[in-house]
Parts: sequence; C-alpha cells; structure tokens
Amino acid sequence: MSTEIFKYNKPFELESGKQLKELQIGYNTYGNLNKNADNVVWVCHALTANSDVFDWWKGLFGDSDYFNPEDYFIVCANILGSHYGTTCPLSTNPVTGQPYYLSFPEFTVRDMVKAHTLLADNLGINNIEILLGGSLGGQQAVEWAITQPERIKNLILIASNAKHSPWGIAFNESQRLAISADRTFYSNSPDGGQKGLKAARSIALLSYRNYKTYSVTQQEDEDNVTDSFKAASYQNYQGQKLVNRYNAYSYWYLSKSMDSHNVGRGRHGVEKALSLVKARTLVIGIKSDVLFPIEEQQYLFQHIPKAVFAELESFYGHDGFLIETEPLTKIMTSFFKTDVKGKIIELQRTA
Repeated sequence: MSTEIFKYNKPFELESGKQLKELQIGYNTYGNLNKNADNVVWVCHALTANSDVFDWWKGLFGDSDYFNPEDYFIVCANILGSHYGTTCPLSTNPVTGQPYYLSFPEFTVRDMVKAHTLLADNLGINNIEILLGGSLGGQQAVEWAITQPERIKNLILIASNAKHSPWGIAFNESQRLAISADRTFYSNSPDGGQKGLKAARSIALLSYRNYKTYSVTQQEDEDNVTDSFKAASYQNYQGQKLVNRYNAYSYWYLSKSMDSHNVGRGRHGVEKALSLVKARTLVIGIKSDVLFPIEEQQYLFQHIPKAVFAELESFYGHDGFLIETEPLTKIMTSFFKTDVKGKIIELQRTA
C-alpha cells in the first residue's frame, strides 16, 4: 500500500521555539471510518519503523489479525525526523534550497505528537478509539493521551515508559558517539555516517535482545572456533541491514528526541502528568526487556488512573513487542472483554 502525504504549509513551531517553515507527514490508512466514527485505531511506530504497520507488525495488524481493516479504520503516520515520508534532516530546507542535514532543528516526542494531531485534524478524526505503541511509539502514545485526554478512549502502552531513563540515554549517547566518530557524518551527503550508523545499530541491538537470546541463537556449534563467530557476524549483518534502509542523520536526531521524553516536563512532575490520562489503559511489560525494564511499565500502571497491567513472557527481550503477536493478541482480547477495575482476567493490581 502506497504512503499518502499530508502537507502543512504553515510554519510548524517546535517545543524549543524553533520553526520548520513547512511540514509534510507520510501516513498509511487501512479500512474505512464507520458511521459512528468510533473505529479508529492509531498506531505510533518505534524508532526506525515506518507508516506501513501491516508490513512490520504482522500477526497483530492484517486482514486476518486482531486489528483488521474489516473492523477498524487503522492509521499509522511516519514520525517527525524519519525519512519515510515525513520532514527530516534529508528534506530540503526551503530557505536554502539544500537538505538540512545537521542544521535540522532538534525536536522532541511532544513535537512528534503535535504533528500527528495536525494530521488527525486533517483526516477529520475527532476521537481515537484505540491509541497504541511500543517503545518510542509508546512514549508518543502516552504523551498524546496526556496532551489530549478527551480525544483518546483506549490506550495501549507496550515496553515503554513515562520518561526516558539514564540507562536508555546512555545507550543512545553511545550510539551517537559511534556515528560522530565516522568523519563522513559531517560531509552533508545522504550517505554520510554510514559506518558509524552500522556500529550504532550494533550497540542498539544489545539492548533490544539480551544474554539469553544471544546464548541460544548465536552459540557456536563446536569448541574449536577462534574467530568469525556467529555473534560477530550477526552484529555486522544487523548493522548493515539498517544502513541499507536508513540514514545516520535521522537516527541521530530521533535518538535525541527519545532522550527528551519526560511527561512531567512543565506539568508539575511525572505523577501529576500521568494522572491527566482519561483513557482506559492497558500497560504491557516484557519481563526480559533490559532497555525498558518492567519496573517502568509497572510505574505507568500505578500512576495512570484507569490502568491494568499485563506481563509478557518473551525470549526476545525488548524486541518481543514486535515478535510475540499471539500472546499480545490474547492480552488485548482480554482487556477489551473486561471492565477496568485494576485487573485483566487473572492479572491483579499489586500494591
């Protein structure tokens, strides 16, 4: 399915006070808005994904899956700074006629949400029945539910948090150090920083999986290996895989925007901000996640008023939110079958 483009031909003011002279957003829709306009499912995607949610979240989104276009009007929009159709560092600066590259203004998760509210307005979507996202997508979703609590009826947050942790920021900074160590990053060319991006993705992957995942999937078959290990090959492969489809500039800026995530900024603290959420909320944590530890999802659960919590067992760590679509479907089915009273079937609220 081809990506549609929404163009906002007015200055777009960022949280920093800086402006983009114009803004475009790439987005995909599936299905149709029903007569009551109460079947909208809006997906907020993670770091390097795109707006084609049917491509990267198969098993949860698709014609035969839980979220299908027969029942829902599904919207997924490419985030600010990502090069899959939305204004990003590779876009042309209308003032100079040249790509922005490192002159692109820094932006925050709130700026991503602000852009998507403009798209929702343009599509005539006044109410979102279900807003969901994992990781950076969950950061956007909780921010949106705080910014426009009346617009969001049901909220699903997976492997995400209320503010980015020092641990997460440290991982992101290590990746930026890798990118900036590549001198071509400062060359102002579309393929600048590719070697650095490859190394950055290799670092990131360590946080997306965990010790057990590597021990099983990358273990050597015999004891005589002294070089060219499976684990080393895997890191190189995954790094190059991202280089083949992404750019170092978008990655750099998006990692900074993730660091900026803190719902408490300007709202008298995180707990006060979370108390503003009016949506029925399902928070899902992954027990083996080392990047967004499950304590972060428990915190969301404890401070969002109408929230329930589910723990997902996964061998894949943080990446489990993209892979474990069958148990996620079961959890979501249970959530929508029960009233929010601090539990989801057998899952009880803990003190």
